[in-house]
Amino acid sequence: MEHAKPLPSYLVQRYHGWKATSYAQNESWYRHLGAEGQHPRAMIISCCDSRVHVTSIFGADQGEFFIHRNIANLVPPYKPDGNQHGTSAAVEYAVTALKVAHLVVLGHSQCGGVQGCIDMCKGDAPQLESKESFVGRWMDVLRPGYEAVADVAEGPEQARALEKQSILVSLGNLMTFPFVQNRVASGDLSLHGLWHNIGEGGLEAYDPKTGVFEQV
Repeated sequence: MEHAKPLPSYLVQRYHGWKATSYAQNESWYRHLGAEGQHPRAMIISCCDSRVHVTSIFGADQGEFFIHRNIANLVPPYKPDGNQHGTSAAVEYAVTALKVAHLVVLGHSQCGGVQGCIDMCKGDAPQLESKESFVGRWMDVLRPGYEAVADVAEGPEQARALEKQSILVSLGNLMTFPFVQNRVASGDLSLHGLWHNIGEGGLEAYDPKTGVFEQV
C-alpha cells in the first residue's frame, strides 16, 4: 500500500506517553479486557465532531461503552437492502451480540452536519444536493427533522432545534429495527436521547413525558 505513510511523530510521542503512564498504571485491567473480551453496558451513538468526547463526559473506563460515531449522530431507518450500512451494522452488533442494556443517541451544539442539512434544505448548499455527495445523501436522513423546525426563526435557534431533532429522528428510526423493538418491548433495552452543550459543558436529556429536553 504505497499511499500509506509513517505515523506523525507527535502521535508516536503521545502513544509512548500513554503506554508509560495510563497503560502502565492500569496494565492488569487492560490485560483483563484483552483476555475476556468486551461487555459494555451501553452503546453511544454520537457525532464525529472532535469536540465531543464521550468517555470524558461520563468519566468512562475502557470497555464500558460501545461507541459509534457518524456525522450528526444519525441512525437511518431499518433497510436491509444488500447495501453497506455501517451505522445499522453497529446497532445490530450492539443489540444482538453484545446485549447492551442502554442505547444512547448523543447530539451536540454547533453541529456542522446539522447546519449543512439546514443549508441544503434551504437550497444554499448545491454541492450537498449532488448525488455524488456522501454527506448530502447522509443528511437526507435528517430531512424530516428539518421539516419539523422549518418554521423556527432562522439562525442559532433553528440550528439548536434541529440538533435536538437529529436525536429524535434517530430514536424514532431505531424503533424501526425489529431486534431493537423486541428488546425494548421485553424491557431488556432502553433508549435515551441526550444533547450536549460543548461550550458550557451542559447535558440535556429528552423527557418523553413532556416532549422536551431537560438539564441533567
